[in-house]
Amino acid sequence: MTAPAPSPPATPPPVVPFLLSAADEERRAALRRMRVVAGSLLVLAAVVYALTIGTDGALGYVNAAAEAAMVGAVADWFAVTALFRRPFGLPIPHTGLIPRKKDALGQSLEEFVSSNFLAEEVVRDKVARAEVTRRLAEWLVRPGSAERAVEEAAVVVGSGLKLLKDDEVAILLDQVVLQRLADEPWSPAAGRLLAQVVADGTHHPVVDVCLREAQRWLDRNEHTVMALVMERAPSWTPGWLDERIGRRVHGEALRWVTDALADQHHSGRKAIDDLLARFARDLQHDATTRARALEFQRRLLTHPDVRDTLAGLWGTVRRLLTEAVADPGSELRLRAVKALRDLAQRLLDDDALRGRIDGHVVDAAGHLVRRFAPELATVISDTVARWDGADAARRIELHVGRDLQFIRINGTVVGGLVGVLIHALTQLAGH
Repeated sequence: MTAPAPSPPATPPPVVPFLLSAADEERRAALRRMRVVAGSLLVLAAVVYALTIGTDGALGYVNAAAEAAMVGAVADWFAVTALFRRPFGLPIPHTGLIPRKKDALGQSLEEFVSSNFLAEEVVRDKVARAEVTRRLAEWLVRPGSAERAVEEAAVVVGSGLKLLKDDEVAILLDQVVLQRLADEPWSPAAGRLLAQVVADGTHHPVVDVCLREAQRWLDRNEHTVMALVMERAPSWTPGWLDERIGRRVHGEALRWVTDALADQHHSGRKAIDDLLARFARDLQHDATTRARALEFQRRLLTHPDVRDTLAGLWGTVRRLLTEAVADPGSELRLRAVKALRDLAQRLLDDDALRGRIDGHVVDAAGHLVRRFAPELATVISDTVARWDGADAARRIELHVGRDLQFIRINGTVVGGLVGVLIHALTQLAGH
């Protein structure tokens, strides 16, 4: 059996060059100053030690303090330097830790941030205490704030509308929207929706509107109905009979519509419900009805006039929206400003509404952190992995190196004090 070919080695991430910003230049200058201070203390301790070698009495204490201060200063210099580079370039074990361990440090920092800063409980608590809704509402009610929000939104919408070309949108509508809708059998879903509408009685207000409009039309168009009846009547019937039949047809139609409008249990309403329910069942289960619905759907959506109409409608809508968002005095922008202010004031006045929205914001933040925190945290380790080892050391040293120089200063001072103490104990022991 042939062994599988080894997979190619992973491509290392590209190295990001280290560029100093203005803030980094200030940090480097501050780091140099602190290095000078710490180094000057070491030089001072060495000079004092050299001048007091072999002395006794008070100068002996000074000599012991200077000697111990040098030891403390050199030891702390070595410790601080070993973090970022090899002292004097010598291959001393466990030195140059950051250049050698930068990837492990990046991974550890990623885990620390993910566990302590991007934890769902931490983010939810922070967002809840921030009271985002109240702060946003207070900002929107300030003079000019709603106008500024609408202005920024108008810039975004206007830029988006300019990017959308009419020919590209037409192709998108034709090839992606219309063709896909035409090939998708919607009759089962439409049947289920219609069946639920009939079961819930949601269509009753629509039936009321239709009956009311029919009643209004019949009430105003008696002569039209009579004319239609007389036009369809046989030529051998006398005119007075045709007129009487036409008046009777109009009266019965008007009476039927009026009765159906007043009686929710009218037989006509029941007939409409039965018709809609039967049509809903056929859309779901009858093969013939489903085939006819699909054929009508394809014929309608693939007709060239439909595509041209939608493309023309989009062009008109885009032009009107572009003009509206670009004009600060347009009705659209004025209404948007008023709507924002009204919403903001309602949020400030309605504690319950504000609480519900804050709850949704907290839930959304928790969901985002729960789902995307691991991916967000990898930005840290990925970024550190792209740094060169020496560059990583320089970046970190610029941020913390100045404070680390205080370790050298403290080591010098503490070393001197310890030297005085040891010398004093030695003197006491000698006596």
